[in-house]
Amino acid sequence: MKLVRYGRPGKEKPGLIDAEGKLRDLSGIIADIGNDQLSDKALAKLAKLQHDTLPLVRGNPRFGVPLAQVGKFIAIGLNYADHAAEAGLPKPAEPIIFMKATSCLSGPDDPIMLPKGSKKTDWEVELGVVIGSKAQSVTEKDALSHVAGYCVVNDVSERKYQLELGSQWDKGKGCDTFGPVGPWLVTRDEVPNPQRLNLYLDLNDERMQTGSTKTMIFSVAKLVSYVSRFMTLMPGDIITTGTPPGVGMALQPQRFLQPGDRLTLGIAGLGEQQQDVIAYQKP
Repeated sequence: MKLVRYGRPGKEKPGLIDAEGKLRDLSGIIADIGNDQLSDKALAKLAKLQHDTLPLVRGNPRFGVPLAQVGKFIAIGLNYADHAAEAGLPKPAEPIIFMKATSCLSGPDDPIMLPKGSKKTDWEVELGVVIGSKAQSVTEKDALSHVAGYCVVNDVSERKYQLELGSQWDKGKGCDTFGPVGPWLVTRDEVPNPQRLNLYLDLNDERMQTGSTKTMIFSVAKLVSYVSRFMTLMPGDIITTGTPPGVGMALQPQRFLQPGDRLTLGIAGLGEQQQDVIAYQKP
């Protein structure tokens, strides 16, 4: 099942994508895709609906973040062996954890706004993991049972802020618009093996990133288990799991985003995002 939220920012309605790829309205069934809709029981109830009888949504509305509430936006660094190699860094012995501010969340096709003074804003296509039930010190064996589903994330990063202004990666990770999520939340039953997903990202129609989750250093199950040792994971939390090679920082010469650029990125079975890059705009 592919769950979505569509409409103007702050006015999104719940919906789903039916078997024919059509957008159907869920607002007559649920108020929103909130944390109480992410349990196995709640998702099974939605799955039992006759999707082709739900109201059809006409036109091409904007998609928002497919979750109404994101409690924590947790990110993992250097989690692909081939990305660590391109960065000239050793594979980490344990997962590198940092946080992205929830204020950076945006819809999958919303513009990316370069932050004030930005010179090194970079792209990172990633697999996002959405937690569906409370996970506290869970085992790796049980970890995936706490996952509601998966989504595409662009972990947009300002490398100067991340790496040149002290040791805190968060500075370059949480700028406004730096967390596009979606277009859909694809439920766990449709992703039997999250370690066999192909990822890609194009910049202005030029392929930059091509990868597979099979080259992750730490699997999704390992990450959910590991993170749950240090913080209780709650329904609606997102873990974004690292990026494959091809980021701008690793190119020779380096290449970073400029106003007028367009990114197209996606993951097999999880949908595609498209973002136009715009200059900083004063609030």
